[in-house]
Amino acid sequence: MSASFVPPPPGESISEIMIPDVKTTVNLFGMHLRRVSGDWHYPAHEHPQYEINYVLEGEQLMTVGGSSCLQRSGDLVLLRPGDVHSSRSGNNEPFTYFCIHFDIDDKIFLSLLSRMEQTLFPGDSPVTRQVQPVMSRLIDIAGQAGQKTMTQRMRLQSAIFELFGHLWEAISNEAVSLSSAAYGKVELAHQIRHRLQGLVSQSFKQGVAAEQHYGIDDISSELGISTSHCGRIFRHIFGMSPRAYLSGLVLHEAKLLLCNTRLSVQHIASLLGYRDIAHFSRQFKRWSDVSPSEYRRLNAGSE
Repeated sequence: MSASFVPPPPGESISEIMIPDVKTTVNLFGMHLRRVSGDWHYPAHEHPQYEINYVLEGEQLMTVGGSSCLQRSGDLVLLRPGDVHSSRSGNNEPFTYFCIHFDIDDKIFLSLLSRMEQTLFPGDSPVTRQVQPVMSRLIDIAGQAGQKTMTQRMRLQSAIFELFGHLWEAISNEAVSLSSAAYGKVELAHQIRHRLQGLVSQSFKQGVAAEQHYGIDDISSELGISTSHCGRIFRHIFGMSPRAYLSGLVLHEAKLLLCNTRLSVQHIASLLGYRDIAHFSRQFKRWSDVSPSEYRRLNAGSE
């Protein structure tokens, strides 16, 4: 259970740096390490997750959306949700590959991935070179899959987040060279999002009334842009307004707190900055179609 952190009263801290909460969820599906014969093939299919496919030995001929690309040892393929693809040996000889299907709720990361037109990243490309060490670690962990220990699971999660960190950095550099204007919008939206997360950490958790102005004008001023431009950029990248994104952050925090049955609904309303429990209840029901008490009853076992 993740509970809200309430900062100490003013006057008790000599210095403080508030770091926005990390609330990223990653789901992994069908991760596998596979060696296949030269006559093996996988028919055309698609899936709703992203896929990273990495060849360790031999050659794989991957057909994506009707276009073929030959993967040699060390080459990496990045497939997007809905990409129709099939695969077989590229030279009728056995080959070994490692595959990860994933989804992640970090919209800025997904936005960057969706803007990349490239599918095949050769082994000597900057992207593949940067992620290769952590790919090797993941493959090593996958080779120990029979153990199924908590240690192994934690190592796997750690390596996955490290992989995404390297992937973000490497693809960001690629994106700069492909479209500096588009990448600039992504980075600006990322800065806006970072500041919005800071507002939740620093404002809501100090009891600022939820109906008050959230500081979006101040964020725009800090970044040297108009409030309207701030909204347009954010909506272009994330598909929602900055205020709607803030509402989502508050709803997420409210749901976490409601799963903690040690806190009363009134106390939760106060922590989130609402003037009274009735106002919080109305807002929560508008967001989620159920009252706070009903949500707690349905999710009491999820703590």
